[in-house]
Amino acid sequence: MAKKRPQTTAKRPQPTDADIPVVGAREPCPCGSGRRYKACHGRAAAHAVTELVQRPFEGLPGECDWVSLRELVPAATVELTLKGGLPEGVPSVTLATVLPMAWPALRRDDGSVLLGLQNDTSSGDLSRDLADTLQRALEADPGTPVQARRAPADGPRMQDLLDAEGAFEPVVHSGFEFWVPDPENAAPEVAASLERANAAAIPTVKLTGVDAAYWCETPDKNHLRWVMQHPEERLLDALARLHAAGRSGLGEGTRLVGSFRAHGVLVPVWDLPSAVTADDVEKPAAEFAERLAEALASDEPLSADERRARGGLTNRQVTLS
Repeated sequence: MAKKRPQTTAKRPQPTDADIPVVGAREPCPCGSGRRYKACHGRAAAHAVTELVQRPFEGLPGECDWVSLRELVPAATVELTLKGGLPEGVPSVTLATVLPMAWPALRRDDGSVLLGLQNDTSSGDLSRDLADTLQRALEADPGTPVQARRAPADGPRMQDLLDAEGAFEPVVHSGFEFWVPDPENAAPEVAASLERANAAAIPTVKLTGVDAAYWCETPDKNHLRWVMQHPEERLLDALARLHAAGRSGLGEGTRLVGSFRAHGVLVPVWDLPSAVTADDVEKPAAEFAERLAEALASDEPLSADERRARGGLTNRQVTLS
């Protein structure tokens, strides 16, 4: 008698980590295991978060403006220049602070791409997550958003996709009408998202005389937030020298109050009187930049007063990322 062939069961193809979308920690894992996400594929995501890239935008044109748009500016866009030019059928690629419905990216009906910057990142490398989203957006069908997922660990970073010689020139907007070509005829969910975003946006203006400095208006007072690329310890020393000498302000009634730490760089913050506009602070900011350059060049040990000023500035730091 002929031998019976052993029965074989075809194995289902197992999804890779990159295929599993990111969901809430307590939600069922999208892989279908029946376990919660945090106990399944979320473990790898949690591990990746611990391997944090401290300066994800280092090496990109306009690193300090990348940090500003990620953490400080409500509504802004930047035209991006890709290495090798734009793919066929993609007329433009635009970085945006945030997109409707918090989409990571959107391929518009005309084929253009909007890439959102202010989104949760699923790994410790924001640049790699953005690059993965951008690549998928370039291949998405026109008229569709791109959903979040965990980027492959060996995937490219934005530094690999963008032209290092390309300009990075943010345009700050008063609202989010740039989301849609015709806001009055937008889909109801997009219109509602647009209304909420516009209501929450803080008026913000980018200074023209210095790099990566943004004036913003709040109900009680105005502020200047200035992202600086200098090494943190040296910058704190320089700010302390100026502060102790009474030369850290930006005019009458202004005060250097502390700093943010974000994505590996320092962001000094000034309080401004409500009457001080962005135009008013342009000249004082340029003059402060000259004083700061002199202070940064000094190698003299800090005096007792300067050490106290440095301690005060250090105690008033807030880490954003």
